[in-house]
Amino acid sequence: MVQTRLARFSWGVLAYNIAVILWGAYVRASGSGAGCGSHWPLCNGEVLPRSASVTTLIEFSHRLTSGLALVAVVALLVWTRRVTPAGHPARSGAWASLAFMLAEAAIGAGLVLFRLVADNATMARALFMAAHLINTFVLVACLTLTAHWLSGGAAIRVSGSGWRGAGVALGAAALLLTGVSGAVAALGDTLFPSGSLGEALWSDLSATSHLLIRLRVLHPALAVGTALLVAFGASRLLADDGDPARPLARAAAVIALGQFAAGLVNVLLLAPIWMQMLHLLLADLLWIVSVLLAARVLARDRLEAAVATAPV
Repeated sequence: MVQTRLARFSWGVLAYNIAVILWGAYVRASGSGAGCGSHWPLCNGEVLPRSASVTTLIEFSHRLTSGLALVAVVALLVWTRRVTPAGHPARSGAWASLAFMLAEAAIGAGLVLFRLVADNATMARALFMAAHLINTFVLVACLTLTAHWLSGGAAIRVSGSGWRGAGVALGAAALLLTGVSGAVAALGDTLFPSGSLGEALWSDLSATSHLLIRLRVLHPALAVGTALLVAFGASRLLADDGDPARPLARAAAVIALGQFAAGLVNVLLLAPIWMQMLHLLLADLLWIVSVLLAARVLARDRLEAAVATAPV
């Protein structure tokens, strides 16, 4: 009963972190990243901003929710260590979640302290955004695996996974690369909004446009390839049609195609904030489902059974 409550709490921590990630995207898209000035962890030099503008309230609320996310991950680690025995995979997942949560805070602080927010259009900001995206995805993966293991999921084993392990690695790399290109494209949309679809396409292809604008064309190309890879490759990782992980493969395929459609709508509507957030939500859901599918494919008991039944 105690571990059941812990498992539910771990899924709740994951869901809360997704909400914090989406709110962080709103901070960037609304241009509120400099709402607390170049101060961190203080906001405009104050613990509690007294004469706060709208942008200050948005940025300060994101800091508060991020702080609560850190507290929740610490609570998850402490509770997991108390409930699970030594060697339980959830312990490693909880420790990794805390490590990447602290890295998330450090990257966020760097963005503020180096003033890589608001209308800053340097490549340094783009690189920070890429690092931020990768760290966020790894954090979400750690939280997902922790919840999976606390819910009774088997530990994973990479050695001996053969071509399935290579397929999982390829899919993860494709999703991460597409996510990074999406973060850079979203930054370009925020800093250099277009008045029409024709203007946006012309800017993307113009040699005189800012580099962040010209980089936007990479994302649709990568998104198409990744959507097709996930949609048609997820089910190939499973042993047979009766595999209990089949629903996860179907869900990954459906979300991947839905994500591609959402991206197309995002382009046609010139990336309104609400559409950017929906696009990011689908990306997070696709990543979570893909991590769960990978955990089932690389489950230690599954691999040991495959080795045991393999012909000599």
